[in-house]
Amino acid sequence: MLIRRCPQAIAAVFLTSLVTGCPVLQQANPSKAQQPVANPSKPPAAQPVAPQPASQKPTARPYGPVPIELPLLTQPPLPGPPPTPAQIPPYSVINEQYQPSFNVKGQQLFANGELPDTAVDFNERDLYSVIYNVRRYFATSAQADPDILREGILGTQGVTVADTLKTLDFMLVVLYEDLMNQRPTRLKDPSFINANFKVIKWKPYNPKSPQQNQLRITKYAVFSHQGSRTPTAQFNTPLYRLEDQFTADKFYKKYTKQQVLSGVYNAGQPEAGKAKPIAYLSREGLEDALLQGTVLIKFPDGGSAFFNVDRNNGIPYAKGIKQRSQKRYWYFKEVDAIKGYGGENAAKIPVKPGVTFAGDILNIGLGKIIVIEEGQGEKKQLRLGAIADTGGAFLPNLHQLDFLAGIFQTKADFNGYISQQQDYAGAYILVKR
Repeated sequence: MLIRRCPQAIAAVFLTSLVTGCPVLQQANPSKAQQPVANPSKPPAAQPVAPQPASQKPTARPYGPVPIELPLLTQPPLPGPPPTPAQIPPYSVINEQYQPSFNVKGQQLFANGELPDTAVDFNERDLYSVIYNVRRYFATSAQADPDILREGILGTQGVTVADTLKTLDFMLVVLYEDLMNQRPTRLKDPSFINANFKVIKWKPYNPKSPQQNQLRITKYAVFSHQGSRTPTAQFNTPLYRLEDQFTADKFYKKYTKQQVLSGVYNAGQPEAGKAKPIAYLSREGLEDALLQGTVLIKFPDGGSAFFNVDRNNGIPYAKGIKQRSQKRYWYFKEVDAIKGYGGENAAKIPVKPGVTFAGDILNIGLGKIIVIEEGQGEKKQLRLGAIADTGGAFLPNLHQLDFLAGIFQTKADFNGYISQQQDYAGAYILVKR
């Protein structure tokens, strides 16, 4: 495993009370269940924050110190001038099992860039929420999840984990100040971004398609499905939850999806009771949930709940195999929000549609700020979000991102949305100067 161990324990990083409980988070609380998005192609515009009494309103300051205190990861001084790109050795791209897949030079993917003079589109509160939750994950979960301490291939460009944290911190401050002062956020201004961030142009690297010259931007979603808490003739396919008291020996890694659905946890079977149904869907609904990672189930009594993947059977996703034939299986837990990257569901990052990308966490990295450039001329648009999720298709993957589009009632609604979106786009990574 090519994991860089930092001399200071990043798990000791903490968040101060300045951002805890701020009005921005209270109005975009990721701990509360989200409601379906009525029109996911047009995220709701941010509403101005209600003015506070003068005694409570923060003093505006131009890009003052970040409201998060942390010991930045120290880097040993270079013994001389920094190496040229040609002198930097190739990066070994690893897969889900941490085994080398292929080598590539950073200069084959990255070059210095600049955003075009086009306004950047995103929902301010949703972006604040996702960045805050990613930053909190770094602060609380790094010791349990050393994968997020990997510099990955951006290390060939001198980008460290400390740079990623500094970028997130700066963006939190800018968003907080702009929202509290009821003004358009400066992060939508490409001139502000070009002045305050190193803009790295990301050129896709696809060994199977060397001619690809833009990043592939796929879309994923949370589908709303009808379901039941108990089995019925229509809803007869269970979502299973692992019972934690039995998981120490990882028994669940012995069974394929097909074996699980054949009834290995039913009464009278050797594994009976070790995993229990928490909801029932149609088979199509289950496949959607496994593919997307989260499902919103509506129950006959009028209630609804989010269910998110928790742990899997350790079988990698097989590219080129139809979804129903995949052997990879995920166990679920009921959650209070759409969840992105993380280990146990309690620690998974709450995410929001419109500002979340799923990508290669091992080789590109958690928390990277992405801008995608779509369209030409007057139709050109820039969209900004953070890598806060991943999936089996991204291990490894240096040529694709998956955009969290929204919550959809049907596949037809989702397909109608993505039919209006581009499949490929230019891409940039932002790093605070």
